[in-house]
Amino acid sequence: MSSSSHVIRRRLLRAGVGASTLLAAPALVRAQTLVPTPAQTEGPFYPVALPLDTDNDLVQVQGASSSAAGIVTHVSGRVRDIAGQPIAGARVEIWQCDAQGLYDHPGQSDLARRDRGFQGFGRATTAADGGYRFRTIRPVAYSGRTPHIHFRVVAPDGRRLTTQMYVAGESGNERDGVLRAIRDPRQRQQVLVSLASADGLERGALAGVFDIVLA
Repeated sequence: MSSSSHVIRRRLLRAGVGASTLLAAPALVRAQTLVPTPAQTEGPFYPVALPLDTDNDLVQVQGASSSAAGIVTHVSGRVRDIAGQPIAGARVEIWQCDAQGLYDHPGQSDLARRDRGFQGFGRATTAADGGYRFRTIRPVAYSGRTPHIHFRVVAPDGRRLTTQMYVAGESGNERDGVLRAIRDPRQRQQVLVSLASADGLERGALAGVFDIVLA
């Protein structure tokens, strides 16, 4: 029996619980659930019209003469339910601003300056193990917001989640109202992702892991 089971057994004994419940203690341990990833606002700026290129590589746009400006960043993770089971076949979408802080959206000011070599939006489908991956750029800050990437997940059973991924250690995190609105410290920690050197994947690139839990 695991140490967790022993702890539960001792607590139940102190509470005067009967033997039949004690026998079920290991099942109580197995029933422990993961903390769901917090839902967050969608805007800005989910595309009004999707770009012609919507694959999971946002750095290289089909037909563009050059790659996106910014630090190439590989973001990967797994989509699971609260029981820890992988969710295969889920659609994962991301969108973010370019290296200048500009989104690909008609509501964006200075749209003419936007980096045409940056896709701005991408899609992936989770594998059997719930895994997904994107090649994008390190998110940057813009007025009022700390660096972040928007995520939308749609599971095959219709469950949906819109959230945001943040870069751990950014000085603007404590001032960002959207991030600060996450009251549960466990959920806030879930959306903070450490980015580290990924020279093994691509010279000069970064990489981070953002696991997502659907309720």
